[in-house]
Amino acid sequence: MKPKAIIDNHGRPVNYLRLAVTDRCNLRCFYCMPEEGIHYLPKKELLTYEEMLRLCQILASLGINKVRITGGEPFVRKDLLYFLKNLRKIKGIDKISLTTNGVLTYDYIPDLVELGISMVNLSLDTLDAENFLRITRRNEFEKVMQTFYALVESGISTKINTVVMDGKNTEDLIPLAQLTEKHPVSVRFIEEMPFNGEGNHYATLKWSHHKILDTLRQAYPNLQKLPVPAHSTATLYQVPGFQGNIGIIAAFSRTFCGTCNRIRITAQGLLKTCLYDEGVLDLKQVMRSGANDQRLEETLIHAFRHRAKDGFEAEKQRQSNHPVKESMSTIGG
Repeated sequence: MKPKAIIDNHGRPVNYLRLAVTDRCNLRCFYCMPEEGIHYLPKKELLTYEEMLRLCQILASLGINKVRITGGEPFVRKDLLYFLKNLRKIKGIDKISLTTNGVLTYDYIPDLVELGISMVNLSLDTLDAENFLRITRRNEFEKVMQTFYALVESGISTKINTVVMDGKNTEDLIPLAQLTEKHPVSVRFIEEMPFNGEGNHYATLKWSHHKILDTLRQAYPNLQKLPVPAHSTATLYQVPGFQGNIGIIAAFSRTFCGTCNRIRITAQGLLKTCLYDEGVLDLKQVMRSGANDQRLEETLIHAFRHRAKDGFEAEKQRQSNHPVKESMSTIGG
């Protein structure tokens, strides 16, 4: 009898998959990828939708009940709705959500509602159009804001993902937090990570989760801490009387590893049991070598039961002995 949930070697359940459907993106955010010299994978090197659905079917049988679709930018890949409709049919997957930059999303919002997409995370690092251009290297601010308002109007649970970058958008923290006054959204401030495709990062992180919280408290002295949902990466707060809430994610400090329930599969089929590992299993190679479902199950279970304790251990175990330098677009957000 198959287990209802996988428990890893540190006693953590594994029930949440973040699946990248493409490594391509229509923005060039400097903290995610270099402006030029990006080597996109040829189509044959990406998982097909059929391969992704097969993996999701197997993972659902092992206890995965939540899937988040990421990229790159998911809507850059052709026929994404076809994939989402078939993913929705898989028994055991209760929640499907997605992360998007919002540039192409607006026209698909009615379809997302019809499909019962439970949540959309919208990447948005500033509310200033000129600063948006500087950060993303693309002039698409108005399209993203159109998507934001349409998502709120649609009733889809909406989260704003903001990467906090010293000297780039720290002046935007309070304007973004202010969105939660009149909109039932969650604005989540994320520590900057080294996944920019170049390996550049600070010796120390100036804008840690502590400094982000201090900055918010200066603007909102009555900021209240909210109960933390199980396995949440964010510490949640709310200004009394505001409709939405504010989250802080210690992605670089890695304070939430002890309750991590998520795995990642990249667009090229690498299984990552930690964001900071370099891929622990090439699922594409396993599938294309002719492995049956039972063999895939066994291989996945083995990987889940040999997870790193936390992001620091995963980083130390990287066999390349090189610091983290891959682009977030190749990992899956």
